[in-house]
Amino acid sequence: MRSSVRRRLAVATWRPPREGRIHGRLEVDATAMLDYVDRVRARTGEQVTITHVVGAALARAVRAVPEARTRVVLGRIVAVDSCDIAFAVDIDDGEDLAPVKVSGADCKSPLQICAELRAGAARLRAGTDPAYARSSAIVRAVPWWTLRPVLSVASLLVGGLGVPAFGQPGRPLGTAFVSNLGTLGLDEGFIAPLPFARVPLYLAVGAVRDAAVIVEGAVVVRPQLVLVATADHRLMDGAHAGRVATVLRELLSDPDALDTR
Repeated sequence: MRSSVRRRLAVATWRPPREGRIHGRLEVDATAMLDYVDRVRARTGEQVTITHVVGAALARAVRAVPEARTRVVLGRIVAVDSCDIAFAVDIDDGEDLAPVKVSGADCKSPLQICAELRAGAARLRAGTDPAYARSSAIVRAVPWWTLRPVLSVASLLVGGLGVPAFGQPGRPLGTAFVSNLGTLGLDEGFIAPLPFARVPLYLAVGAVRDAAVIVEGAVVVRPQLVLVATADHRLMDGAHAGRVATVLRELLSDPDALDTR
């Protein structure tokens, strides 16, 4: 059976679980986000989605929490100045995945992120993205027994030091990584981190579902969105995750603020 690039990387990358991870779950009222998305679509004709809103909010949350903008390189914690957010894009009907990185996402609106992500996804699906083409060719050509050491070198250069190598740009998964699991029909889920990318924070966006909630003492039905985070426990603990969640909740309850801050 022919293995996809993603599966070859997975086999060569992950060992039995032993590394420290911290997980968090945040349930938010999606009413304001859905209204914002509808208004932006009507005004611009662009297919802005909740994923773009969450990505813009996450970038600002990461900016507010310096610990979420770090890497472990050669045993030392190294600060990263940028707030780049990478988004998972499915290729070949979900048989493969690739990232599209939006640089400086903390200074971009959901509409701007939508435009960049759409263009990047189109290149990947058309097979015209040079970085993905080069790295995929390398993964397919390298013998399986050498793929793990190759990834170790790539981890230091690409993920840690931010040096372009093996067909990949420096830090291809950005400062944080977002994947929309809701489009797959999942209400929520935990993302398995990719060690060689050295990303401190992963965020899974679930499906929006109606749920009964208490509002001013009354039971009402509101659309709810579940966000699940996986973080590197060497860099972030509960206090840092709580600060990220606070900023996220604030911005997602008022998405119009993402157009001005």
